[in-house]
Order: sequence, then C-alpha cells, then structure tokens
Amino acid sequence: MVASTASERVDLELDTAFTISRGSTVETTNHLVTVTDRAGRVGIGGAAPAAYYGEDGDSVAAALPDLLAAVESVGDPGEWQTIERRLAEIAPDEAAARAGVSVAVHDLVARQRDEPLYREWGLDPERAPATSVTVGIDDPEEMAARAREWRTASDSGTASDSGTASDSGTASDSGTASDSGAAGYPALKIKLGTGDDRARLRAVREAAPDASLRVDANGDWSADEALAALPWLDDLGVALLEQPVSGDDHAGLARVTEAAPMPVAADESCVTATDVPDIADAVDVVVVKLMKCGGLGPARRQIAAAHASGLDVMLGCMVETGAAIAGAAHLAPLVTYADLDGALLLAEDPCTGLSLPDGEIDLAAVERGTGARRR
Repeated sequence: MVASTASERVDLELDTAFTISRGSTVETTNHLVTVTDRAGRVGIGGAAPAAYYGEDGDSVAAALPDLLAAVESVGDPGEWQTIERRLAEIAPDEAAARAGVSVAVHDLVARQRDEPLYREWGLDPERAPATSVTVGIDDPEEMAARAREWRTASDSGTASDSGTASDSGTASDSGTASDSGAAGYPALKIKLGTGDDRARLRAVREAAPDASLRVDANGDWSADEALAALPWLDDLGVALLEQPVSGDDHAGLARVTEAAPMPVAADESCVTATDVPDIADAVDVVVVKLMKCGGLGPARRQIAAAHASGLDVMLGCMVETGAAIAGAAHLAPLVTYADLDGALLLAEDPCTGLSLPDGEIDLAAVERGTGARRR
C-alpha cells in the first residue's frame, strides 16, 4: 500500500540552446514525483510540461497535490488502471502532470514485484529499437558540428533508432551502427522549419555521411513548401519526415504523405488515442509521447490504436529527466522508432536513468522498476 507521495520542482539548464521552428530555450522546468509504499520502496516519475499543449511549471505544480491525493486514496499502486482513470477525471488538461504520477506508480508496482517494468507487460527487451538524438536549428556550420559530435559520441543516458549504412553511403533507418563500426548515435533527428533548411541539412549530411537522418519541421511548413522540399530531402537521404505541416492541417499532411518517398509521421496532429482514427489515412507513423497523452496506460492505448489502423509508432519525448525517459523506454519493444533523447539535452540530469550506450535502449540491464533513481 502507498504510505506517502511527494513532488519536487526542478529548474534545469540545457547543455546548449535548443531551437525549433517555434522558438528557442536554454532551460526547462520539470517536476519529479515519488510514490513510496509501507516497505520503503520508492517509485519515481517525471513531468515535463510543454507550453504548446497548454501546460507549464506552475500548472503542473497546481495539479500535482490533487493527483497525488488520488493515488493515496486508492492506496494500492497495483490498481494503476483505477488510479489513471481518477487522474484523468481530476486533471484532464494536465497530461504532463498525470504522466509524472503514472510513471511513478508503474515504477513502484514493478519494484514491489522485484522485476523490470517491461516484464510486467510481457515485452521482449531485445525488440527495443535504438533512439535518435536531436540537432536543433542553428546556422549550418553549428548544426554540422553538433551532428558530428552526436555521431561520434558514446553516452549511457538514452536510446537510438534504426540506422545502418546503405549502399549509397547514407544510412537507412534501422538503428544500428554502420558497418565501419563507428561508435556514437547512428540516427539523428534534424530540426528544420526556418530559413535555409536545405543548406542546414546538407551541412549535417556532409558531417555525418553514414547517419540515418530524420527531419522534424514541427509543423512550420505549408503543404506546398513541404512538397517542394521532398526532392532534396530524398536526395540527402532523409529516412523519415515528422510533422511537416501544421498540426490541424490533416488534408495537407495527407498530400505530403501521398507524395513522400519516405515515411511521414504525425506528432502535433495526434495527441492521444482518440486522435488516431482522424489521422490514420493521412500518415504512416504516429508519434506517442507520455507528456502528450498523460501516462503509460494512455500511451499503450495510443500505440494499440495506431497498430490497429496499420500505422507504425515512434516513441518520443520532451526535454525530460531520466526518470521520465526511463518510464517511456519500457514501451520501446512495442514501437518501430524511438526518439528518447530528452535527458541528453540537459546540462545535468537530476536522475540516473536507463543505460543507453550509443543509442541502444538497454532494457535488459534494468533489474527492477524503470531503472531510474534520484541522484
């Protein structure tokens, strides 16, 4: 049974300024959530609010006391479905806050059973894809330098996607290192959407010729602009195109998907499982994020809805602590793509998380729970 709950606001600096088409940031606010049982076992989660979805640090702080009171009222963390229903009733518009509580509850349940979370769901850890790591918008030279750093870096903090080298010298979207044996993150997600995007992407490709490249415009292009970009995106070996047009332009998204030589993914266009039917004929891939949909239970439902509609899934994140990333990572065996680099963008992560050497999501190394702990 639950003995106590707590939350802590953490204001975090990023390792470097992070820019997307909607703006730039050098810091972010997360909340750490803990749920402790009578034996002293502690489940930990993280909430990472995004202004785009109507949340911020203050709104999460305001919602968490009532959400945690609901956890204590239910009492048994094993009743997580009841808990998540209560959370949705209490704070329907605070998805990140609910996600932080959800991860903490699931972490505690798995710790009580002395097993890793993925095993609770009967998943095979070897099926987890690797994760991409993101290069934010900057001038071409800086983006090239960042891409080169990630492509050769080796870090134990996040996961990567699929990216083997193809015969043309660029990488396919498989998530393993190239045949040359180069260490580092094999898949890079490149933020575009402002200014000379073509020059930026060309510079990145030259800096990381064997990387699997994904492009995310965060909805900044019009459908016509996206269609015009498709030839040079293809020439530069882009393996996946994420949210090329505005989140509410489903017709434009469908036009781009029909013409695109690479898979097209919906992020802002598909927030929860209920959005999947509306977008199913317009894209190839749905992006699922705990901070959008409200937790691990809602994420599993969104993944199931996408698969039922014949869509692939990318597991994504915001700029998050290792506590949140670790929770999401246990869903990785269910998806085709992973983009779980949020904690890597922090100057200092207040949590230790899942081991992700060279982008590999190493679920098999987790002994119990999500694998995350407070430093």
